[in-house]
Amino acid sequence: MRKTIVVVACLLVFASAALAQEKLASKWHCPKPAAAQKYDVGDEPDHAYVIMQGACNATSSSAGEKTGAYTEFQEIWKASYTNHGRFNVTLDNGDKLYYTYKGSGDPVKKTASNKWEIGKGTGKHKGAKGSGSCSGKLLDDGGSDWSCTGTVTAGK
Repeated sequence: MRKTIVVVACLLVFASAALAQEKLASKWHCPKPAAAQKYDVGDEPDHAYVIMQGACNATSSSAGEKTGAYTEFQEIWKASYTNHGRFNVTLDNGDKLYYTYKGSGDPVKKTASNKWEIGKGTGKHKGAKGSGSCSGKLLDDGGSDWSCTGTVTAGK
């Protein structure tokens, strides 16, 4: 009898945790960065570091994401780059989600990708966690379009 109660209790806990996890799907348009500074490393041709900031607008979002602001560091090496940064998202209701991401891109092929994690949130999203990935298309005007998927576990 005790084993049955423990098993049932565990199943209820795991079931409620699974229900709190939601699929996340969003699409973003990011115009050319508002600020960008490039520093040539000097050890090899076409090797540089870049720091940039910009804003993005959600064109669709299953989680109510509306706008985002990013700060990103890139290391450019020949015809590709790696990056990491922070993406601070404002939701329709004013709450915020704070993402970190790491990725890479190929300006010649005009493609990019990253993996992201949600580390925290505000309001009803306080304590939110999540992870996923994005694939991006680099635009001729310096902007980019992104398609992202993942999961998020609600906070409170």
